[in-house]
Amino acid sequence: MSQQSIFGRISQLARANINALIDGAEDPEKMLDQMIRDYTANITEAEQAVAQTIGNLRLMEADRDEDAAAARDWGSKAIAASTRADQLRSAGSGAEADRLDGLAKVAIERQIKAEQDASALDSQITAQQEVVTKLRTGLDGMKGKLQDLKQRRDQLVSRQKVAQAQNQMHDAIKSIDLADPTSELSRFEEKIRREEARALGAAELAASSLDRQFAELEDAGTAIEVESRLAALKSAQQDRQ
Repeated sequence: MSQQSIFGRISQLARANINALIDGAEDPEKMLDQMIRDYTANITEAEQAVAQTIGNLRLMEADRDEDAAAARDWGSKAIAASTRADQLRSAGSGAEADRLDGLAKVAIERQIKAEQDASALDSQITAQQEVVTKLRTGLDGMKGKLQDLKQRRDQLVSRQKVAQAQNQMHDAIKSIDLADPTSELSRFEEKIRREEARALGAAELAASSLDRQFAELEDAGTAIEVESRLAALKSAQQDRQ
């Protein structure tokens, strides 16, 4: 995996909007558990990639230091060869002096090459250091998101359990309301009231019928009395005649 793809992946995960993901999930708890597993795996992978990148940086730094040391060493050799050449030339050994000056030039050429290699590595090291800084920042962001995920997951599970308990309570209350025994008692009481009313009505009807019969008997007795008195009156009149 290239440094750029590693950095892009870490940045994308670090910028993930956890709240939006939770709100859009059908089962937030399962979604968060899966995200935690994915984040943990991605962090492990990212840590390995960052470690490899840092390792490459350290190798480049070691190579740069080696080139810098080689440049210093070749510089010292060039100075030594040039100094000895000057000494020999002063002593009249021109040929040997020229040979040592030639060695000094070779040393200088190698010094220049080592300095160029070290300079080239300096540019690469600077770029690599920037990448490592970004990768570490992204990795820290991922670890922060992982902690956020774990906290959100625990909060969500707790809230879900409370909500489930409340819903169970509401369902229980609803079922009690639907099967309220007092409503059955009310209907039974109403039925009894209707029976009592019917009994009262029947009693009134019976009473009025009995009164009417007694009234009829009284009317009949009066009529008989009238007839009896009329007969007695007529009999008394005939006796006077």
